[in-house]
Amino acid sequence: MRAAGWGLAPVAALFALAAPAPAEDLPVAGYFQTVGIAGTRGDLLQHFNRLRLSTDVDLGPLRLDAAYEHTLSLSRSETTAGFGLGSVPSGGEWLDLQWTLREEGHAVWRHRFDRLHLSWEPNDDLVVTVGRQAISWGTTLFLSPADPFRPFHPVDPFRQFRAGVDAVRVRYYPGALSEFDVVVSRSGSPSGPETTALARGLATVKGWEISGWAGSLYGDAAVAAATSGALGAWAVRGEAVLRRVEERVALRSVVGVDRRFRLMERDLTVAVEYQLDGLGLAGEADLVGVLGSASWQRGELQVLGRHTGAASASWQLHPLWTAGALLLANLTDPSALVGPSLGFSAGENASLAAGAFFGLGDDRRSPAHPLPSEYGLAGATAYLSLSWFF
Repeated sequence: MRAAGWGLAPVAALFALAAPAPAEDLPVAGYFQTVGIAGTRGDLLQHFNRLRLSTDVDLGPLRLDAAYEHTLSLSRSETTAGFGLGSVPSGGEWLDLQWTLREEGHAVWRHRFDRLHLSWEPNDDLVVTVGRQAISWGTTLFLSPADPFRPFHPVDPFRQFRAGVDAVRVRYYPGALSEFDVVVSRSGSPSGPETTALARGLATVKGWEISGWAGSLYGDAAVAAATSGALGAWAVRGEAVLRRVEERVALRSVVGVDRRFRLMERDLTVAVEYQLDGLGLAGEADLVGVLGSASWQRGELQVLGRHTGAASASWQLHPLWTAGALLLANLTDPSALVGPSLGFSAGENASLAAGAFFGLGDDRRSPAHPLPSEYGLAGATAYLSLSWFF
């Protein structure tokens, strides 16, 4: 536990510098998070801290948005929790807006601009944005293969903000329920710079949101479609993308349903999704190959399996307490990750969360199968986190 205590000192100093005056006197909003993690996998004891400051400045038709983060991660061993802590996710950015302050032993202290973009809005119908920005084209809740811009990891309970991408984006709104969007983004990779250029249209028809995009995704021809709406009391969501990868065409698709019930006079929300991913593994022997693929290294793949199921439930026990559970299953291995959680609203701007993840599946390593299943080696991991917005 000494490593965790050491981690608080520099972050507390940063936090004190960031908030010397009431929030209403500053043009800056802030977010502080501290997470403690312990697990059975090796000597896993990790403490992660994040401090984020954000601001926006209106200059007539121009607007500048910026978000600056410090992350400090300390661990007893080289084993990490695997939640993507400290990665933001990052890697492959085109603009040089991320740096490492210190990396020694088992301590890593980094800082970066997660947002830094300038928008021009000459009228209500047109917005042009240049720089590092968040772009979300996903329709489903957990697994979103047709969202090409750094989707959330389904097993990251700590990430509050979507990671930014370096892009030029033009949005045109021909009507109140329609949008036309063009994005050109640039990123780095081990094989050299890569460019993505996509155009997307979105419209609402009889209560259903329908969208589609097409263009070049990391140099590959791709086309996608998505929809969301309601069938009775159930919300229905789905998306699919066809992409030419090397000499083949891969289909990546997902469909999901969710609904809110009343249980003991409290809200219970249930969601289920199924994903068929042509870029995922076809058998256990493919696991290492998928981890070495360009798609995984870019952050395109949220999970490894060709067939993946996700289910979640969230129940409001009390106005201040929420219980939840997540199941993420690789149906090809098969293996699964189970995650119960408990959240507490500690105030208007603060929240506490506690939970655990348990990996189920084949954990017998061999030279032929160094990774026997996606979740079998995960073991058990518990976490406690505090988040505070100011």
